[in-house]
Amino acid sequence: MNQYIRSQSWDNPARQRRAWKSGMAIGHVCTREVVVAYPETPVAEAARLMREHHVGDLVVVAGTQSQRVPLGVVTDRDLVVEVLAREVPVAGLTLGEIMLQDLVTAREDEGVFDAIELMRARGVRRMPIVDAQGVLVGIVSLDDLLEILAEELNALVGLISREQAAERQARK
Repeated sequence: MNQYIRSQSWDNPARQRRAWKSGMAIGHVCTREVVVAYPETPVAEAARLMREHHVGDLVVVAGTQSQRVPLGVVTDRDLVVEVLAREVPVAGLTLGEIMLQDLVTAREDEGVFDAIELMRARGVRRMPIVDAQGVLVGIVSLDDLLEILAEELNALVGLISREQAAERQARK
């Protein structure tokens, strides 16, 4: 029952860059394929899902397949810090028992910089993105945002180089 949410894909890097440049909504930048689980999902199954899908987090949801509402996020770090480091017996332990209840989400129509500010203020590295009804539509991570920002900074460096070359050419 745990699976990806697939919706219209915004996972096109060129589209993400355009969204960043134009100050578009976080919904244009977020990853639309999200691995989800439920509060009753056993912790061991959650670890297998993370490994199988090569992700460091699961969004814990409630609701039907088309109307999934995020309840929390469980990360690989949560499994280490809350379960393994405390030597908590895994048998019978569920995600609902270890996930933090203070979920931070952003609506898909919020601005990228507003979402970044919310993540900074709340100290989260990953944030589910929801539609106007609170239904999960994607997720954004600090890593995703840093990658896009690095590309933009690289483009600025290119601008400086081109400007210097144009000035040298004009002043010959």
